[in-house]
Amino acid sequence: MTETGKNWHKKLPPTLYAYAGENTFNSSCFKVSDKVDDGIMKEALLDFYTSSGKRKPNQIIIFRDGVSEFQFNKVLIKLLRLASSLTRCGTLKIVVIIVRKTIIPSFFICHPKNNDFYLGTHAGMIGITRQTHYHVLLDQAGFSTDNLQEFVHSLSYMYQRSTTTIFVTAPIYYAHLAASQVGAIYED
Repeated sequence: MTETGKNWHKKLPPTLYAYAGENTFNSSCFKVSDKVDDGIMKEALLDFYTSSGKRKPNQIIIFRDGVSEFQFNKVLIKLLRLASSLTRCGTLKIVVIIVRKTIIPSFFICHPKNNDFYLGTHAGMIGITRQTHYHVLLDQAGFSTDNLQEFVHSLSYMYQRSTTTIFVTAPIYYAHLAASQVGAIYED
C-alpha cells in the first residue's frame, strides 16, 4: 500500500507519529526524512502542559540516532532553532545527546574538549558486548559528567520488552520500533 500526497501523515495515530518523525514515500521504498518537525514537539509539550496541571517542563533531553560526526553542527543548529521557537521566556533547558552504535568493538580516546563517552550496558551472551558512543552536543541543564552517564545507563534498563539491559537507551529503541511499525503499515 502506497500513500501519496502531502497530508498522508494526518491519518496516523498521534502517538505513533510522534515517534516516527516525518516520513516521505516513493513508489518503491520507504524513506525517513532528516527533518525535525517542531509541530510534534509543540504538541507533546502542550499535552504535558495540560495533563500536569499547567506546569511547564524545566528541561528536555533529546536523543538522536543515525547522525554522523559531520552532521553534528547541522543537527545542533536545527534543534536550537526548534528550542527557541518552543519557549519565549528562555527558561527551558535543552540537553542534546547523539547516540552512535559502534559495530567494531574498539575504543578510541574520547575527544579532549567535547563531552562524549562510551557505554557498554548489556551483557554479551556470545562474544563481546556492543559499545555505544554518546556525544553530548549541548547541556544547558548543567549535568555533571557522572550524573549524565548514570542517567543514560539507567535508561538502558527501561525497555519493557527485555528483563535485562539493552545496548542503547530505551527512547532510541522505541523510536526504532515506531519507525518500523510505520514502515510495516505502509509497505508496498
